[in-house]
Amino acid sequence: MKEFSNRYIFIFSAIMVVVVATLLSLAATLLQPRQQLNLEIEKKKSMLESIGIPSTRETTESLYNKYIKESFVLNSKGEVVPGVDAFNIDLKVELKKPLDQQYLPVFNAVPDNGEKVTIIPVEGKGLWGPIWGYVSLKPDMNTIYGVTFDHKGETPGLGAEINTPGFERMFLGKKLYDEDKFVSIGVIKGGAKPDDPHDVDAISGGTITSKGLEKMLLDCIVKYNSYLLKNRN
Repeated sequence: MKEFSNRYIFIFSAIMVVVVATLLSLAATLLQPRQQLNLEIEKKKSMLESIGIPSTRETTESLYNKYIKESFVLNSKGEVVPGVDAFNIDLKVELKKPLDQQYLPVFNAVPDNGEKVTIIPVEGKGLWGPIWGYVSLKPDMNTIYGVTFDHKGETPGLGAEINTPGFERMFLGKKLYDEDKFVSIGVIKGGAKPDDPHDVDAISGGTITSKGLEKMLLDCIVKYNSYLLKNRN
C-alpha cells in the first residue's frame, strides 16, 4: 500500500509539473506581443521626452511619427550602414561586441521650433543594475538639447533621482566638446561650477550611480565622435 501511495504521489507530481510548465509557456507566448508593444511604446516615449515632448500611452505612437523624422545606423567610422533598422537595435547586445562590429543607432527629430535635433541612445551600469537613456543634440552636434534617463533598480531618493526632471534639466545647454576635443559631460560630486559648460551636479548620496551615468555618457557618445564632427553646423 505504501509503495502504491508513493507511486501515486510521484505520478501526480510529474503530471502537475508538465501542466504548470505548459500553462506558463502558453502564458508567455500569449503575452509576448503585448510585452513587446509595451517596450516599443516606452522606447518611443523616452525619445520624445528627450526632445521635450510629453506623451501618454495613447498619444505616443502618433507623436513619435510626427516628430521623429528619420533613423539610421552608423558604424564606428561614422558611416551609415544600409539595411539595418535603428529602432530594433538592442544596445545591450551591441555593447558586448568589439567596437568595429557595433551598430550605433541615430534618430533625427524636428520639434515644434523647427530645429533639427539628433537623438543618441545610451546605456550603462548604475549601483544596482542597468541605467539607460537618450541624449538629444542641437544642430551644432555639441550642445545638449535634452536628455532622459531611466534605471532598473537604483535606490529611491538617491540613485533613482537620475530619472527626475530636476536632474535631467541640468544637462540642457551643456557642451560635449571643448572646441574640437570631445570631453563629454562630467557629473561632479560636491557640485559643478555654475559657469562650467561641461559639468553638472552629482546626486547627493548617489555617487556610484552618478559616476556610472558619467561613464555611460562618455563611453557611448564618444563612439559617435567621427559622425558628430563631420556633421556639425
